Amino acid sequence: MTLKPQASHFAHDHVFLGAAHDDNARRTLWVVALTFVMMIGEIAAGYITGSMALLADGFHMATHAGALGIAALAYGFARRHANNSRFSFGTGKVGDLAGFTSAIVLGLVSLGIAGESIVRLFQPTTVAFTEATMIAVVGLAVNIVSAFLLSGNHGHHDHDHNHAHAHHHDNNLRSAYLHVLADALTSVLAIVALLAGRYLGWVWLDPVMGIVGAIVIAKWAYGLMRDSAGVLLDTTDEHVAAEIRALLESTGDVRISDLHVWHVGPQARAAIVSVVAVAGVNADAIRERLAPVHELSHLTVEHRHA
Repeated sequence: MTLKPQASHFAHDHVFLGAAHDDNARRTLWVVALTFVMMIGEIAAGYITGSMALLADGFHMATHAGALGIAALAYGFARRHANNSRFSFGTGKVGDLAGFTSAIVLGLVSLGIAGESIVRLFQPTTVAFTEATMIAVVGLAVNIVSAFLLSGNHGHHDHDHNHAHAHHHDNNLRSAYLHVLADALTSVLAIVALLAGRYLGWVWLDPVMGIVGAIVIAKWAYGLMRDSAGVLLDTTDEHVAAEIRALLESTGDVRISDLHVWHVGPQARAAIVSVVAVAGVNADAIRERLAPVHELSHLTVEHRHA
């Protein structure tokens, strides 16, 4: 008797990409294109007009274009290699790697803004208020469009079973969204500071707003870095782990001796569950009990009788 047909019957893939992966990839590409066009326009206009403000904002936008480009490449790489057996648990975490990289870029941007703002606070420079305000307004418009394109899939996804607030982050989309928000924030703060400088003479408000913006952006970068690093380091998904414990141990005939639950994709979790069970409760019964845990995409059961 051969086991080949039976083995093939239980075979499964390891594609753990997010449900909205391709849609998010398209959104990100549109935002990369918008950001790139805005960047080229500002740099070109800066050289033509001799405006340092335009040039500075153009090169600042280049860092965001680069980070957004990383996000777009990550989506493409994850899709292209989704069935590559070299990746033991698929490419669902490529986006988290891109998100972590983008968080570092975002952190460096915040440091750059803070450093430049502190210098300008103590060494004020002449500001072309009209020109700079116009740049900030155009930049804000582009960022509002970009944020609209990226909105909708970067937060939580609720479901109808216990622990309804389990996190379903796509950290790659979130990183792109935060870069757009960072640009939008700096534009808003710049507009407020420039108008105050032009009409009230508060030249000092421009660098102060820069420092405020840098602090907020640094906070966003830290949050993204913390969350994406947690996924990359296979930290336990406590929501799913708690649900597994409740489903298996509530009846008293099963005791969990070891449990590992980790992310393998934005909406996918893998688990290794080691149990000690009474006679009559086998591995198939354990799997059946865990069927309501919708996040579980890859489950390994280690079973022995008490």
